[in-house]
Amino acid sequence: MSVNESKAAEIVNSEKFKKLVSKRVNFSISLTVLMLSVYFGFILVIAFSKELLSVKIGEHLTIGIPIGIGMILFAWILTGVYTQWANKTYDKSVRELRNQILQK
Repeated sequence: MSVNESKAAEIVNSEKFKKLVSKRVNFSISLTVLMLSVYFGFILVIAFSKELLSVKIGEHLTIGIPIGIGMILFAWILTGVYTQWANKTYDKSVRELRNQILQK
């Protein structure tokens, strides 16, 4: 086993690495469930209560259009939340773990 392989094995088997992977998976799944809930909620409204989305809020505009745009904005916001979390928390933890292993 080479030095790089032994370092990689050490990283993968470390408790900090396992916690880090678990945090990332949990955070990603939480955001995914949140987005899917919003999306499928919208689909269910379309399927079972079309008249709700056809309420006019202007001469040529129904409430369904702003709700659809809001869903797109919500997806962008969730992407931003994940990016901020990854840049500030996750990447910092990865660097600390890498430095800790490489200093050994």
